[in-house]
Amino acid sequence: MKSYIFPGQGAQFSGMGKDLYNHSEAARNLFESANEILGFRITDIMFEGTDEDLKQTNVTQPAIFLHSVILAKELKSEFQPDMVAGHSLGEFSALVSAKALSFEDGLRLVSARANAMQKACEVRPSTMAAILGLDDFTVEDICSRISDVVVPANYNCPGQLVISGSIEGVDKACELLIQAGAKRALKLNVGGAFHSPLMELARVELQSAIENTEINEPLCPIYQNIDAKPYTDVANIKHNLISQLTGAVRWTQTIEKMLHDGATSFTEVGPGSVLQGLVRKVDRSIPTFSADL
Repeated sequence: MKSYIFPGQGAQFSGMGKDLYNHSEAARNLFESANEILGFRITDIMFEGTDEDLKQTNVTQPAIFLHSVILAKELKSEFQPDMVAGHSLGEFSALVSAKALSFEDGLRLVSARANAMQKACEVRPSTMAAILGLDDFTVEDICSRISDVVVPANYNCPGQLVISGSIEGVDKACELLIQAGAKRALKLNVGGAFHSPLMELARVELQSAIENTEINEPLCPIYQNIDAKPYTDVANIKHNLISQLTGAVRWTQTIEKMLHDGATSFTEVGPGSVLQGLVRKVDRSIPTFSADL
């Protein structure tokens, strides 16, 4: 069974998508349509912008989404998924590629999501940190004992769990996790505490947008971040998309569940190859690929 996976924030790079833009008239039309929907020429930033330009949340998220979904469309008949999943933002790319969301509605939701998250970041200073070389239970236990806001946010692969919360909470957790045996605790260069209770303002803002957007049954199951389970039911998909903003990305569990359900290969659709590396940390024997034209 062929699994297709879609990356999230952090996979961006200067020049991304330019080869797609030049590949076909259909791809160019989608990029130009995106410029109109967003109200600014995101293609100029994607193709010629600096790394700093691309780091802005309102640019990063739609840029990665566009790269992923336009690439999936350009694959045409080669894109035959039996199951899909996306890491955080990538869940929206997966839904568009699996025909559950239109390109236009998907882009509008991603843009609304990025702007809502940016606003939530500005309300309260917050951050994230990658914890390496420690089991999940220990990280969860230590986070639960800290009075400031700090929670497990991204279960990326065995031995790599990202925590998220207030600056004080994350700093205290990092100190205690190193004492508990973590190899490293690396503060991340991010704008705020994604996938934590501090994104509640963003969740509320995005909820109405998602509820008012037409979502159809996908052409194959989508394994969603919030609980790593497969879904085709529209009501559940919408509920899980809303919950995702304040809930953890259970990527390790997602890959394990997809393998359990019969996945025989994983193809990453979008910029970079980060997700392939995470898949191999779960199971080194499984074939992984980058989608290529």
